[in-house]
Amino acid sequence: MSWDRPFDQPVPLPSGPAARTLRDAGNYIRKLPKSEHDKPEWRLAVQMLIDAAEDRGPMLFAKMGIQRATERCTGRQGKVSSSQRRKLKAYR
Repeated sequence: MSWDRPFDQPVPLPSGPAARTLRDAGNYIRKLPKSEHDKPEWRLAVQMLIDAAEDRGPMLFAKMGIQRATERCTGRQGKVSSSQRRKLKAYR
């Protein structure tokens, strides 16, 4: 098991430095309040981290799990900026 496996690019976290390794991401999750890290999105992120550490899953899934959980918990998902809306309209 290797918790020191690095992400291809650091994963930004809502507070503190970006997670550079699986260990960094795991430590961040452990410091969350119990009510927060018991949410389904964080439980899934933890499972993806464990799978990547045990070479049973890709690092990309671990990274996506962390990103999705932080977006859900900070309320950033689903918000589209005005410049993104213009780009979307251009493709229609």
